[in-house]
Amino acid sequence: MSQMLSQTLSAQLRMEQRLTPQLIQSMSILQKPVSELEAYIVDALETNAALEIAEPEGADRGDAQRDALRKRADDTDGDGRFARMDRVAQYYDFDGAERAPSRRLARPTDGERDGKHAALANTADRDVNLHDHLRSQWILLEVDEETRAAGEAIIANIDPDGYLRMSLDTIAERARTPLAAEALERALKEVQCLEPAGVGARDTVECLLLQLDALPGDNRVERILIEHHLEDIAHNRIPAVSKTTGFSIGEISEAIKVMRSSLHLHPGCLVGERAVPAIRPDVIVDYADTGGGLTVRLTRGNIPELKISREVAEIAKSRSGDKNTREFARSQIDAASALIDAVAFRHSRLLEVARAIVERQREFFDVGPEGLKVFRMSELAEELGCDPSTISRTVSDKYIQTPRGMYPLRYFFTGGTETDEGESIGWDRVKTRVRELIDEENRKSPLSDEQIAVILKQEGVELSRRTVAKYRQQLDIPNARQRREY
Repeated sequence: MSQMLSQTLSAQLRMEQRLTPQLIQSMSILQKPVSELEAYIVDALETNAALEIAEPEGADRGDAQRDALRKRADDTDGDGRFARMDRVAQYYDFDGAERAPSRRLARPTDGERDGKHAALANTADRDVNLHDHLRSQWILLEVDEETRAAGEAIIANIDPDGYLRMSLDTIAERARTPLAAEALERALKEVQCLEPAGVGARDTVECLLLQLDALPGDNRVERILIEHHLEDIAHNRIPAVSKTTGFSIGEISEAIKVMRSSLHLHPGCLVGERAVPAIRPDVIVDYADTGGGLTVRLTRGNIPELKISREVAEIAKSRSGDKNTREFARSQIDAASALIDAVAFRHSRLLEVARAIVERQREFFDVGPEGLKVFRMSELAEELGCDPSTISRTVSDKYIQTPRGMYPLRYFFTGGTETDEGESIGWDRVKTRVRELIDEENRKSPLSDEQIAVILKQEGVELSRRTVAKYRQQLDIPNARQRREY
């Protein structure tokens, strides 16, 4: 048996798509919301000598910039990167004037001290969390040292919602100093007397009972309901509870109202304010001054106009001087040009997508969410001649400010169905109709999911009972049995 190896040459045509660094950067910038883009540009201005803000010509910075560029070019290899970054921060921390000899050694004047004191006086204090709130009360209690140490250990292990989910045995094992079981039990009783009421509870029933103990008056009915019928109340099985306890439905209903208005499932959340991240719109839509049209514009925020530094461009073109400096200048110019092009592409694409959204969903701005129509990203991508992933990146984590409030850009892309008359309606409009039907129902005989599906079919929208149940759950609406009022 013989084997023969041979080599041949052949020509082959093929198309392939490669992601260049510039394209990757462009897609990354396209996906950034305005706040992240601002931080990205600030970082680029600090690290790229060829990038600067387009503003009126100020003082001549040519000599200092050339010196900085040469020093940075010398540090492009090896361990000089950190030194280069430090020098960049020093050289570019001025506004055309000569740099101060040493700001660390400069002694502040009386005016500077007054300014710092004023700034400190106007600075908001740190928010008090649950642990700080409990410790401030615990330190005022008159208890023995053993109980005090045990209480501090318990407070340190209370969750932010107010529950103590770690067992006392585990707390004793993890404590730095030995803690007796009796001391932990005494301390827990004291901790459970602190504000807010219910803190330090180990389960929901104990949490509600602790809060009930702090309420005035006779709460016998509420106590029995919490101790023995909490699950039945959660599922609105009021007749069964009435039959078991002997209380009337009216008494049970009144007790439930007291529980809902006075008791909290997570008492720890009552202390301090929960930080809510600020939402900044990337697009603003408003009514035009003339006529009933809409205007669409981008919020530029703190994003400055960028340009290539004239001094760095001259260094890159100059034939005199050091070769490394020229090559480094050219690399900085290429990086700056790529960033400027990417930011411009982001602006144009975002504005293009926003205008298409406003045009397609025009009825939303007149009547609200029920006016949303079927609009898919694939349709807009085909219209703009791009890939749907580009549309997805464009609207990712971006918000639009409208006369009807702030909405994510993704909100306006929705699927839907057609009525018997051929009208296209979005799923959000169907959900709105489901909510309307439930709001208008008779609470003594609420609509089932099957009944809602029948009503929608009569209105031309055919949905299954399972789909209606899914939309109801998305709207955080309980089922018919839980909505029923006795």
